[in-house]
Amino acid sequence: MNLNQQKNQHLWWRAGFGPPVDRFKELSKQKPEALFHSILKASEKKPALFDLADPDLKEMVMENQQMSSGKMQNLKPGEKQMIRKQSVQDIYKLNLRWLQEMTDSHAQLLEKMSLFWHGHFASKTVNIIYDQLLLNVIRTNALGNFRDLLVDVSKTASMIQFLNNNQNKKGHPNENFSRELMELFTIGRGHYTETDVKESARAFTGWGTNPQGDFIFRPRQHDDGVKTFFGKTGNLTGEDILGILLEQKQTAVFITRKIYKFFVNDMVDEEIVSTLADRFFKNGYDIRDLMISIFNSSWFYDQKNIGVQIKSPVLWMVGLQRQLPLEIQNPMVQLILQRLLGQVLFSPPNVAGWPGGKHWIDSSSLMLRMQVPQIISKSDIILSKPKDDDDVMMGMRDQRLINNPKKINDPGIQLFQTKILWDDYTKNFSDISDPGLYTAIRDLLLQRTFPMNENDMIKYIDESDRQRRIESVTIRLMGTPEYQLC
Repeated sequence: MNLNQQKNQHLWWRAGFGPPVDRFKELSKQKPEALFHSILKASEKKPALFDLADPDLKEMVMENQQMSSGKMQNLKPGEKQMIRKQSVQDIYKLNLRWLQEMTDSHAQLLEKMSLFWHGHFASKTVNIIYDQLLLNVIRTNALGNFRDLLVDVSKTASMIQFLNNNQNKKGHPNENFSRELMELFTIGRGHYTETDVKESARAFTGWGTNPQGDFIFRPRQHDDGVKTFFGKTGNLTGEDILGILLEQKQTAVFITRKIYKFFVNDMVDEEIVSTLADRFFKNGYDIRDLMISIFNSSWFYDQKNIGVQIKSPVLWMVGLQRQLPLEIQNPMVQLILQRLLGQVLFSPPNVAGWPGGKHWIDSSSLMLRMQVPQIISKSDIILSKPKDDDDVMMGMRDQRLINNPKKINDPGIQLFQTKILWDDYTKNFSDISDPGLYTAIRDLLLQRTFPMNENDMIKYIDESDRQRRIESVTIRLMGTPEYQLC
């Protein structure tokens, strides 16, 4: 493989969601430094905020201005159920809208960084207003300053509700947010004490939200007594606690290590992480600067970092559509795929988010990944069914995406209705001779050397004409274990 092409593909997969079909011919020509500059520049504009909440739902919630913390006492009978049901449907729309943005947006680094923070600040509320407010905070600050991001996320209704800070009151502190703030969001396990958890919980008393998603500080519920946290004593507030945690260099180390694992390699080079963390800390938690340091470094392109990460389900789904553009007639099938593969946006398994790495793959999910390209090419059926979880399935478990009425009661049938835009894909190989087609397609789709040679694949390839050969080689290679790596 052309070394420049391999580096650029590596950059596209790590700083984004894979190389787009309309940039294939540039991969072997453009210098990685120039490519990263263009990717970075495309992500500098603030993103347009998402608003997928149903207008009637928003009106109903906004009209209940006297609703206190989550009690919704003004709602009529049945309205709570309606709000929840509509929220579930709207979160489904938000899920697909963000997937579309990941696929089509030029701001690839911003959306990839947002996906990282989405897993870092994991939250699940099944409330469209709360969920999209949190996502908008994350996307707005994704490449900004971690200090701003941490403070803004901590005050979102989604995080306050998910970690029970509405119940954190003077005399009856709730430690959930305080504990996860330290263990998962800032300094990491082993760098704080139980006393730190208790004292910081007292500082966050009075932090709450209303059903409209606004942050509310309730002075009467705040413990204004003296607290001691990391050697500082006084009437500490929640903002004080966040500031003290950011003063700890360990916070920079913890965040940098997690970013390194997500964007570079699951096997952490602690010396590199230490150097990056020093810069991150000294530059006041400038996220953009940290990512520039990573993607402009020579070690980022070391062979030990290329093709060694298992694509997350979302990265795999989006990357496939960027390389092989599709028109999906029933987009909700993507939600079912997320569930089957173990990563549903807005529905993390717990507050720690998705573990990633080798956890993305088991015998069942790998087999499905390898089958999907063939299913897509034939608009075929998926013979699998996610476990019944209406929060996760977004109210879809009674919908059958099939076109055969005889199988309407078969819960294991899901139809993938797609049209592959082959012309947009195959034109990239117009200047490749027939003998070189297999190698060109292989080098484009796989980041690591593929052990099976062309002769071993001939029996699986349609050789009827050049177009069919390109199509069949592409589908076969996308259905290999190696395609799951980037």
